[in-house]
Amino acid sequence: MERPASSKAQAIVNEVRRRIVDREWRQGDRIPDEAELAVEFGVARATVNKALQLLADEGLLDRRRKAGTHVTINPARKATLTIAIVREQIEAAGMAYSHRIIGQKTEPLPAEVAVRMGLPEGESLLHLRTVHYGDGAPFQIEDRWINPKAAPGVESVDFQRINPNEWLVRNFPWLRGDIAFSAENADARDARLLETRQGTALLILQRTTWNDLGAITSVRLAFHPGYSMVASP
Repeated sequence: MERPASSKAQAIVNEVRRRIVDREWRQGDRIPDEAELAVEFGVARATVNKALQLLADEGLLDRRRKAGTHVTINPARKATLTIAIVREQIEAAGMAYSHRIIGQKTEPLPAEVAVRMGLPEGESLLHLRTVHYGDGAPFQIEDRWINPKAAPGVESVDFQRINPNEWLVRNFPWLRGDIAFSAENADARDARLLETRQGTALLILQRTTWNDLGAITSVRLAFHPGYSMVASP
């Protein structure tokens, strides 16, 4: 089965970034043009263009008309978003992982989520609510909307077997994403699902990702009390 264009573009991004980091292509070097890279990677020139633009947006490449594309000198790197697989996080902490789907249905997109995803209010998307557990204790809850147009086949997935987070990360590479953190007091539902007191302070993450087909998913994650997030350089 041929990989989608978004997956091919991400593969090129990863390889070009590796060449720059490993100094195969040094600061100031002009890299091969799009036509050469398209032949090397066996993809359409438009896919190469998309990949190089993503690296330019990161600050790794300097693209100028007629002058070609060069590795940036003294690049100012922008923050990149890495989406963790929650099962792996829990298992890395030495706990047994499990999850439970507490809600799954196709329903109209509410206004606030429609704005985040750039989709029309009321469009039908898959709405999933999931609790992730470590050693049987609630670790994280997610309230997720998935767009079938950007994640084909989602309607036939058995999310009792594989959780939505892991299925999306493994099958639909994203090209860009928005992320926001906040602190909220647990409402009655959050408190019940996380087995804590209503009003307890929780770390909340809102994340939306896109590929070349549009918005893939928008999710609200609520973490168990006391959870801390460590950023890697």
